[in-house]
Amino acid sequence: MHLIGFLIIGLVAGWLAQQFMKGSGGGLIVNLIVGIIGAYIGGFLFGYLGWSMHGLIGSLVSATVGAVVLLFILGLLKRV
Repeated sequence: MHLIGFLIIGLVAGWLAQQFMKGSGGGLIVNLIVGIIGAYIGGFLFGYLGWSMHGLIGSLVSATVGAVVLLFILGLLKRV
């Protein structure tokens, strides 16, 4: 995947994850970072479960799931 496409998917996935988790909306850069890290987490989780995601929609779904997991874990750590 091209770098621009990867960044756009990361940005959208980070924004979607913050919408799902009722986040405070950290802004463009925070959404991008959460989405990119979420893409790696989602790819790992889906691979571990034996699920394969292909194409634009598959990449977006796995990145969003990973970003939601990341925000959930960060929320737990904030409470401690």
